[in-house]
Amino acid sequence: MQRVFKLERERHQLRANKITKEVVYGITSLTAEAASAEQLLQWTRAHWGIENGLHYRRDKTLEEDNTRMEVGKLAEAMALLNNFIIGLILRLGFTNLASAQRTFDAGINRALFTLA
Repeated sequence: MQRVFKLERERHQLRANKITKEVVYGITSLTAEAASAEQLLQWTRAHWGIENGLHYRRDKTLEEDNTRMEVGKLAEAMALLNNFIIGLILRLGFTNLASAQRTFDAGINRALFTLA
C-alpha cells in the first residue's frame, strides 16, 4: 500500500429533491509520481460511470436483480441478453434505456421493423 485517499461525494436526487453527502476512502499501491490526485479521481469516476451506465440499467431498468433464476446457465443467458439489449439500444441512438423501453413497448411493429 502506497497511499490512502479521501473522496467526498455529493449526490443530488432530483425526484426526491434530496441531497446526500458521503465520505469514502480508497487505498492504492500507486505512488504520487505514478498517479496524481486528479488521475485517481478520474479513475474513480470512470469506475462509477461503468456502474451507473451498465449495472444500474441492468439492475433497475431491466430488473435483473429481481429475477431469481435457479439454474446457473439460465442466469448467464439472461445477463447476456440484457447486455445485448443495452448495446442494441445504444446502437440505435437512444441514451436512456427506460425511454427506449417505453418507445418499443408502445410500438411492437416499430421494434420488429428496427430489428429487420
